[in-house]
Amino acid sequence: YLNYREQFYKIVQRILREGKRATWGSKCNSSNLFKIPSYIHLIIPFRVVPKNYQHILALSFAVKEINEDPQILPNHTLGFHIYDSYFNAKRTFHATIQLMSTVKKFAPNYICNIQNKLMAVVGGLDPLTSLHVATLIYGPAPVINHKPPGLSFYQMAPKGTLQYTGILSLLLHFGWIWIGILTSNDEYGERFVHTVFPVFSRNGVCIAFIERSSKFTTITDIHERLEKGSQIHETVINSKANVVVAYGESYLIVFLRWFPYLSKHTTNKQKGKVWIVTAQMELTSMVYQQSWETDIIHGVLSFTIHSNDLPGFKSFVKSRNPSNTKGDGFIRDFWQQAFGCVFPDPALNKMDGDVCTGKEKLENLPGTCFEMSLTGHSYSIYNAVYAMAYALHSMCSSRFIHKLLVDKRELNFQDKHLHHFLKGIHFNNSAGDKISFDHNGELVAGFDIINWIISPNQTFHRVKVGKIDPQGPPEKAFSISEDVITWHKWFNQVQPLSLCTEHCNPGFRKKMKEGEPFCCYDCIPCPEGKISEQRDQNDCYECSNENYPNKNQDACIPKAITFLSFEEPLGISLSCLASALSLITIMVLGMFVRHHNTPIIKANNRDLTYILLISLLLCFLCALLFIGQPGKVTCLFRQTAFGIIFSVAVSCVLAKTITVILAFMATKPGSRMRKWVGKRLTNSIMLPCFLAQNGICTVWLVTFPPFPDTNIHSFAEEIVLECNEGSVIMFYCVLSYLGFLAIVSFAVAFFARKLPDSFNEAKFITFSMLVFCSVWLSFIPSYLSSKGKYMVAVEIFSILASSAGLLCCIFAPKCYIIMLRPELNNKEQLIRRKT
Repeated sequence: YLNYREQFYKIVQRILREGKRATWGSKCNSSNLFKIPSYIHLIIPFRVVPKNYQHILALSFAVKEINEDPQILPNHTLGFHIYDSYFNAKRTFHATIQLMSTVKKFAPNYICNIQNKLMAVVGGLDPLTSLHVATLIYGPAPVINHKPPGLSFYQMAPKGTLQYTGILSLLLHFGWIWIGILTSNDEYGERFVHTVFPVFSRNGVCIAFIERSSKFTTITDIHERLEKGSQIHETVINSKANVVVAYGESYLIVFLRWFPYLSKHTTNKQKGKVWIVTAQMELTSMVYQQSWETDIIHGVLSFTIHSNDLPGFKSFVKSRNPSNTKGDGFIRDFWQQAFGCVFPDPALNKMDGDVCTGKEKLENLPGTCFEMSLTGHSYSIYNAVYAMAYALHSMCSSRFIHKLLVDKRELNFQDKHLHHFLKGIHFNNSAGDKISFDHNGELVAGFDIINWIISPNQTFHRVKVGKIDPQGPPEKAFSISEDVITWHKWFNQVQPLSLCTEHCNPGFRKKMKEGEPFCCYDCIPCPEGKISEQRDQNDCYECSNENYPNKNQDACIPKAITFLSFEEPLGISLSCLASALSLITIMVLGMFVRHHNTPIIKANNRDLTYILLISLLLCFLCALLFIGQPGKVTCLFRQTAFGIIFSVAVSCVLAKTITVILAFMATKPGSRMRKWVGKRLTNSIMLPCFLAQNGICTVWLVTFPPFPDTNIHSFAEEIVLECNEGSVIMFYCVLSYLGFLAIVSFAVAFFARKLPDSFNEAKFITFSMLVFCSVWLSFIPSYLSSKGKYMVAVEIFSILASSAGLLCCIFAPKCYIIMLRPELNNKEQLIRRKT
């Protein structure tokens, strides 16, 4: 088409200069519209749209029914006039003045026949037409925008805000948040944009583009309008928005049907869009568009005024024929345009084109040209006529009329009287629908959501797929049956997506793009430790303390509850080690009891040896308190028991060391140390050491004792059951006191390690305390760097290792002599001196 644009413009100018005019009877092959200069229909002034002829039939059918019903207006005959607005303000004003003039004379406000007094006007299909009519009837008041109180203006359509809410609900239902808007280039289109834009934005819907279409008004601006149409087409088709909301007058569908021919880069398959059209728009087409392709309007979702099939309407339509219909000044023009034929004219000898026979069938016309089923606008016209009839019926039956008749006064109806009855009207029409107005004069009704389906043979079908019902519960006001929707062929019957950015899957969050609408964003993974469970999350969040993120960071998994148990390998190993060392200690103790009278056992305070062995046995068994699920009792006593028992063991070692030193000092002639050697010395060393540790543990248990606790922070995937030490200061006081005793014992033993005696324990005690101190010095950093049950394992290992060091270093040499070198276990060896 664009290749012939300049040629087309020149032909138009030439026709205007030569004064030539095409007749409606000339046949035009629409499929070759842009190959030959046969498109004069664009610029001829006569612009009847064949599809609108149904509105005339709806009005005529309603009047016919009313006049045939003796119950509505008895003894009265309802009449009507129909005028064509030609989509032109001047012609609309002229027709309105004719309505207010006397019959067959153009004399405004001069009416000499009271029977023909104008009482009501049914406005035009488009808002501007109704506005032009209302301007003359009511004055310059903006009746469409803000109806003044008391103004007798009624809207035969539901509230416009209800339609906007329905569109938003439809968009949100299918997740269409990136849409385009195509409106008429007038104040109504601007008001629509200003109304829906903030509402859509608040609900997460972004506008990809806003385009405004214009009608062809004069010949000279055709070139500009077509160029603008081409730009709009490119914007719509190239946009990522697969959904376009179209709002405007009925001619906007005519503009949409131009789309396939406005592309600069025409392809065999046009990219499909989901068109959502408002109730103001109908499937209409100009005469020259009747055989154009209809793919672009296939799958349209249309908000329409609710309508039902009226009994007898189809039969009434089928009976219409130019040859037997009188008083219809439109039927011959409609017939010629719809069927592409010409009625014979006796003044012409030769006729171009097919001749209309009158036998053509309206039901054979394509749906883009004419429909047998009642459209929403025709249904509104039908209901408007009935509303007027019932209001007149109520007025004629009122006491006001009865009083005039009694007073024998002339009936002089005025529109204010009719308005009084019209505003309270309510009735059920022949289809069973209830018709009434609210306090604002707006129809109390909802909208139907209709899916336009075009069959391959160009048959047009309307399928109801949803509705907006303001009178139902709020949660059921909007309903849609998505399974019965037929989408545009481009989508292969898969529900379309309309997004600026593909959804951010769970595990990701949105990152807004600078300078872009909020619907356009990047998807970035959630940071470590956070998740997002739903799509398109603005931010990620942390799991609760009892859960942790899964690998994909899109769900929270309950943490496993763990503790150092007897069933796991680490617990089994430590418990077996503790049991083995306990058994060895018992064997050593049994060996010492059996050989209790031998010199090697008697030489180093036999009772102190037994106490040390028993304390070491308890140390090994004490380690078992740290294994298993922590309870109140185990938590309360395991650390204190460990501290007290270890203090007894170390104090025994200290007492042994001091005993050895004093024993050698007491052997010197005249030494006064002999009186200190014995149980008196042992008790004076052990008892204070034991009581000091016991006092520390008592204070600990009284002030802030240990208790069972859960550790949820050490491990991301585990909840560790452990014992909270309560007062950490007291815990380290216990360890510090043990360390003090060990260092003192090590120091004393170190200085006494070279005393000349075969059975001198000082050197063995030195090695044992060296092991003991090494273990507990390495325990502190290991304990602080470990977490959860591994802290417990480190402490258990330290208890076992240090106790085993004492057992091995002190008692292994004695066991060796008792078992393998009994000859050395005699008194002579005991008193032998180094030479």
